[in-house]
Amino acid sequence: MKTLAFFCSLLVAAASAQTNIPADAIYYHGNILTGVDLESAQPQRVSAIAVRGGLIVGTGSDADLKKLQGPSTKMVDLGGAFVMPGFNDAHAHLGDAGRIKLSVDVTGVKSLTEMQTRVKSAAKAAAPGAWLTGGGWDHTLWQSKTLPTKADLDKVTEGHPAFLVRVDGHIAIGNTAALAAAEITKTTPDPQGGKIDRDANGEATGIIRETAQALIDKHIPPPSPALRRRGIELALADAVEHGVTSVQDFSDWQDFLVYEQLEKEGKLPARVSEWLPFNDSLDQLKQMRKHHPADDPMLHTSMLKGFMDGSLGSRTAALKAPYSDDPGNSGIPRYQQAQLNQMAIERAQAGFQMGFHAIGDRAVSMALDAFAAAQGSGPLKTTMQPMRAPNGRRIIHATLLGPRNRIEHSQVVDPADFARYKQLGVIASMQPNHLLTDMAWAEQRLGSQRARYAYAWKSFLDAGVPLAFGTDYPVEPITPFRGMYAAVTRMNEAGTQTYFPEEKLTIWQALYAYTQGSAYAEFGESKKGKLANGYYADFVVLDRDITSVAPPEILKTQVLRTVVSGQTVYQAGVKAR
Repeated sequence: MKTLAFFCSLLVAAASAQTNIPADAIYYHGNILTGVDLESAQPQRVSAIAVRGGLIVGTGSDADLKKLQGPSTKMVDLGGAFVMPGFNDAHAHLGDAGRIKLSVDVTGVKSLTEMQTRVKSAAKAAAPGAWLTGGGWDHTLWQSKTLPTKADLDKVTEGHPAFLVRVDGHIAIGNTAALAAAEITKTTPDPQGGKIDRDANGEATGIIRETAQALIDKHIPPPSPALRRRGIELALADAVEHGVTSVQDFSDWQDFLVYEQLEKEGKLPARVSEWLPFNDSLDQLKQMRKHHPADDPMLHTSMLKGFMDGSLGSRTAALKAPYSDDPGNSGIPRYQQAQLNQMAIERAQAGFQMGFHAIGDRAVSMALDAFAAAQGSGPLKTTMQPMRAPNGRRIIHATLLGPRNRIEHSQVVDPADFARYKQLGVIASMQPNHLLTDMAWAEQRLGSQRARYAYAWKSFLDAGVPLAFGTDYPVEPITPFRGMYAAVTRMNEAGTQTYFPEEKLTIWQALYAYTQGSAYAEFGESKKGKLANGYYADFVVLDRDITSVAPPEILKTQVLRTVVSGQTVYQAGVKAR
């Protein structure tokens, strides 16, 4: 204890000495939200913040921070603009987003004909024999609501093999040439966790579900290094343009190596926490964990991502009872429970945080069962955090951390399982923007009883379960403002449909989930999510105060400036270098 007290006194002395060093920059004359206290529901606001060495070193009034101005301090007049901590997207796929931007992008097409037109144009421009890849199509936006077939693609692909993934990534459509390349025939068996759709004659229709996509994926040439990098640069630019300063990402290992190169060159504009594949061997996972310093504040590997099921839109989410609009189908679970439990125990013992994709209520229960099996298997973690003692003295407090396992999406939940999340300390990592797309058909898929506990953000909070918000980019656009709007209204963007409004959140709850909640989900709450002394200088300047405007106005929000580690990485009207 004596040693700890001495250490703490040194920290206090060092902190006092730092207060006299001029700031690198002072942002003043602003309407600055430094954080949200959910217990008091009181916003914490100041007019100025000071930055030094990539950290916040002062918050307060313009006059308060004048003392930190030196001859080289950059003074930035915010002109009364609203400023808040940068958004932390708790669930994204930057690599996929980049590849879609540079391939056959059929995102948002309103009909099969429109998709065929885009594919035909790409086929004409492609080199002989080149694969046509990409995706983003969503048949629920089409009047017919009918899945495309290989024949639909054959008409427009001019002999090129083509494989286009649905917007959710859980099913894809391949043409005849793609199926032939993968040697998919009448006798090809469905792999565990996957399915090849077939017609009445047993022939593949072209729709490939879940793990069966790997049968074709392994025949598609990877993108060139230059193309991969260009796609990632575009995706990262998209993120910071929309006020996202941290991304919790699941992409390929080759994508992570591109992030590393960008960081070495000083060109990584947002912080990236990279997930690793749960299914990889323990030896592989340990090697990947060792590959990059875990304490790198800009880039590191983190949790293990596993998939319990598919999606509601594709009717591959694993449900406890059949789909209401497809009575012979209950979805596709990807694991046997005993296998999943054993893998979870082994990975917990190796000290990994785990995050499981689970959309359907059966998949959620599978994930919770696995976490329960792994409970107590892993090493205990602690973190040293500064805090104030009752006498006002700054001390260092050791906090015991649980595994903070997560269920990604948590879309359809058995009401009995809310308490299990709380009991096991599981985080609900959710994407409220999904509701904007899904509400048009979700109740048809689920029936009213199950639909009541779908996208149930308020029920999670009422049960004491931490929320972390993200977008699932590129399944949905990376803008956080659609998610904020959805969270506080549970209405579609046109304002013509509402989905179980009793699950609405307050603006403060939504902001917390998108900043401090997301930081907590990645063990970053002592450095991210607030604008307070010692925290990263990651913040956004917006054209409106999203805490006070009418909810439809949130959708119109424009980012004026995005700052990461004290550096402006995006400014409206200024072309990126």
